Amino acid sequence: MLDKIDKKLLELLQGDATLNIATLAELVGLSATPCWKRVKRLEEEGTILKRVALVDRAKVGLKVTIFVSIKTNEHDAEWLENFARVASTFPEIVELYRMSGDVDYLMKVVSEDVEGYDRFYKRLIKAVRLTDVSSAFAMEQIKYSTELPLGGRD
Repeated sequence: MLDKIDKKLLELLQGDATLNIATLAELVGLSATPCWKRVKRLEEEGTILKRVALVDRAKVGLKVTIFVSIKTNEHDAEWLENFARVASTFPEIVELYRMSGDVDYLMKVVSEDVEGYDRFYKRLIKAVRLTDVSSAFAMEQIKYSTELPLGGRD
């Protein structure tokens, strides 16, 4: 169970993973050692999965975001395991979800352009059996955040 200090630490680290222990400790009202122990525990328990740098997609040439809806007639464990394995080999797929409702899987794909997405699409359908694939290109990113709302703010 996370207490208020744990949640505050997580909020601070989500905002800036480069904050050092002394700064974190000061911001949450702890001394350095107890703060370090809390962060270490959050990492060991898997609450903090990893610390990353967020990269501006456009500045690295990945200007297009595509949401790909996938339907399949295959619903057995073997197919899902194969699909997940194949999908993990495509760096263009940055998120992948198994869905309820009309769509079986939803993936978020990034590409340099439409032609790049077409090349990705052809590799994907060659690698795995899919019944129906529908792609929607994002026109504008209105909100983007990796920060989870933890309710730890005062």
